[in-house]
Amino acid sequence: MSNLKAIKREKTSSGNNNKLRSKGLIPAILYGGKEANQNISIQEKEVKNLINSDTFLSKVLELDLDGKKEKVIPRDVSFNVVSERPIHIDFMRIVSGKKIILEIPVKFINHPDSPGLKRGGVLNIVRRKVELKCPAENIPDEIVVDLAGTDIGTSIKISSVKLEGNVVPTISDRDFVIATVASPTVIKEPEKPAEGDATAEGAEGEAPAEGAEAVAAKDGEAAKKDDKSKEGADKKPDEKKPAEKKPAEKK
Repeated sequence: MSNLKAIKREKTSSGNNNKLRSKGLIPAILYGGKEANQNISIQEKEVKNLINSDTFLSKVLELDLDGKKEKVIPRDVSFNVVSERPIHIDFMRIVSGKKIILEIPVKFINHPDSPGLKRGGVLNIVRRKVELKCPAENIPDEIVVDLAGTDIGTSIKISSVKLEGNVVPTISDRDFVIATVASPTVIKEPEKPAEGDATAEGAEGEAPAEGAEAVAAKDGEAAKKDDKSKEGADKKPDEKKPAEKKPAEKK
């Protein structure tokens, strides 16, 4: 359990909160139980790594406020939209005997002991977190799913997960799936034709290239011109008839 040092925060204006943030402190509030809400601040460096973990909003922490220690759980974190630094945290007191609804992360173990994964199967995770109703004094850090013995086609449901005393899922009307071991997905590339087949196909069935068509057309035109020239050479020029003599005019 992580311990955090908290400092009372007397002034709550936005100006004072910005001053705290410039000093490396995060404004926060502590609420819940029979005690009054308390405005506090936390050192950012002490909580930074916890905030970046997946379990922060379901992790029980011990808060030390003026020497008084009490168990709390983070319920909300606000971030600056530009810098993404945490700017406010809500902490809730854990009251013994009360139940809390939390999203608990799922952890998968023993991957090498899964026959399905060994044969190339894929772990398809349906739920990375499961919402549970937990007693305040018995909040699990994670839900452990053992993959040993799972084969391709296996569906891991919530009923197959061991939950400790009085911890129950909020979804109670069905046995929902957490993950499956699915068949491997292989995409086959189309087979390429053999070189000999490609050559034969090109020789027999393929249309001539555009360049070949152009050459053939030019050759055809040249042949036509030659034929016309030959025809002209074979023909004899028309023989001219002798000019008729006009009779001499009588004087």
